[in-house]
Amino acid sequence: MASVFVYHVVGDLTVGKPEIVEFYESETVLSAIRAIGESPEGSIPVWKKRSHVGSSIMESSDMRQQRFVGILSSFDIVAFLAKDEYLGDQDKALKTPVSEVVVPNNSLLRLVDPATRLIDALDMIKQGVKRLLVPKSVAWKGMSKRFSVIYYGKWLKNNESPSNSSNNLPANMNRSTTSSGNAIRDRYCCLSREDVLRFIIGCLGALAPLPLTSIAALGAINSNYSYIESSTPAIEATQKLPQDPSAVAVIENTPDGQYKIIGEISACRLWKCDYLAAAWALANLSAEQFVMGVEDNVTSRSLAEFCVNSSSGDTELANGGGSGKPRKFSSRSIGFFNNSNHSFGSRSMYRGRSAPLTCKITSSLAAVLAQMLSHRATHVWVIEDENDDVLVGVVGYADILAAVIKPPATFIPANRSTEVLGNEIQC
Repeated sequence: MASVFVYHVVGDLTVGKPEIVEFYESETVLSAIRAIGESPEGSIPVWKKRSHVGSSIMESSDMRQQRFVGILSSFDIVAFLAKDEYLGDQDKALKTPVSEVVVPNNSLLRLVDPATRLIDALDMIKQGVKRLLVPKSVAWKGMSKRFSVIYYGKWLKNNESPSNSSNNLPANMNRSTTSSGNAIRDRYCCLSREDVLRFIIGCLGALAPLPLTSIAALGAINSNYSYIESSTPAIEATQKLPQDPSAVAVIENTPDGQYKIIGEISACRLWKCDYLAAAWALANLSAEQFVMGVEDNVTSRSLAEFCVNSSSGDTELANGGGSGKPRKFSSRSIGFFNNSNHSFGSRSMYRGRSAPLTCKITSSLAAVLAQMLSHRATHVWVIEDENDDVLVGVVGYADILAAVIKPPATFIPANRSTEVLGNEIQC
């Protein structure tokens, strides 16, 4: 295990993180769309309101954890708006409370002390935690490497728990990570898995030779991904609605029985879209049309007029707003780029916003990590080396984090030069 994960603590990653502003389940879908658009993660934690009112009243960490409901993504919103009962009544859909949309899952967030070891936090994330809620204490001034060695090294050597060794701690660290019943200062920041990955990419040298090892050698490729065939209705993607990553591959079958990826329907692709237009497309188009784009001049038999009601201000959800007049649907309204020079038959030449983010099975871990962070993506689809677009699996946040905390004996050094790595990252 790399010492960087033992010597650092969660508090080291909170520098510069803003204080969290809770989004309550009583808010409307319209408010959730705006909040997701402003969120750097493309999804938002949803909370129940406190039973008591007043900022001066302390709240225990147990109570805080119990108030957490779940995480709401753009995919969840579009899937909700695409339902028949809401597709024809946009006002009703946008005014629906978020409590009817979010999938309750209290285990997706964990409240941790700033002095929690980073290796312990990574283990939580490996088990399915997507957000770490960290108290912002005035007394917290960060954790130095030498303090964390003394802080944890003695406990690990003597098999003692933090609560039994509190007298040996520095003054600003004399807190138990399990003191959930104690009242804590009501100010928090939220760490996402992307924050953790950005920290990891900043210390790749300490993880050698892992960064140059291929994702296949590390076992980071997840073959249990969700997919639908291109000829099926796009709405079928909502029937399997995966949570991690929140993405469904759109595939075509090849003559030899393999899958060729032509696009994806995912939370990160729908993050900045026109949610109403995307919902209409999800309910009325095939998966191929949804990801490849459709032109404005398609026949009225295959594409009906799509009206956007601006009376409730819902056109402000779109990238550029709108006039509120009836208009025909275009994949531009979702955010896809159309290219009239290429038909659906020229799939290999079509490259727009809907093109899936891919890597090869021989790509190094560092290259895939840099690719995900530069594109603000939650995952990368893995294709074969020999056959472009032949889908093998997917690499997500959890897969990368699981790979970096494996025992050193499982690392297989790759005979790759730093020049090759640099070329991959640039790509």
